[in-house]
Amino acid sequence: MLRLSKLADYAVVLLARLGREGGLHTAPSLAAATGIAEPTVAKVLRILSQGGLVEAQRGARGGHRLSRPISDIPLAEVIVVMDGPIALTACVDGAMGGCDAEHHCAVRGRWDPVNEAVRAALSTISIADLSRPSCPEMHRPPVFSPAHVAAPSSAPWAAE
Repeated sequence: MLRLSKLADYAVVLLARLGREGGLHTAPSLAAATGIAEPTVAKVLRILSQGGLVEAQRGARGGHRLSRPISDIPLAEVIVVMDGPIALTACVDGAMGGCDAEHHCAVRGRWDPVNEAVRAALSTISIADLSRPSCPEMHRPPVFSPAHVAAPSSAPWAAE
């Protein structure tokens, strides 16, 4: 199973929140808004800042803000900043020494195209895409009251 780390997941949540709210936000205010523990928020913000995704402003009126719009932050970049390079197996991209069977492996090097496809897919999804309302929220059927429901018409083509 391919799975993001908890910190990468939290990073997406925090970036989405920063993008929705705009302006400067402190770690305590983000922790309260997201339900993520304050020490974890501070750690994630520090890593995101080191990765250039978030800017920190020190001082009494300090806080954190996005370095660019969330529509310009691909999910792949967040994963790399938080977890390191995206690799499905230890031998992806010609890496050596990560597998005991690498010298006689029948599929060595064959994972590279799969890994590249995953990277490409993750690069096309922005944090803005992830923070949009979900499909059920966007396509909720309208609520009709009985007064708004029209009586069946007697169209000439209707069966009699």
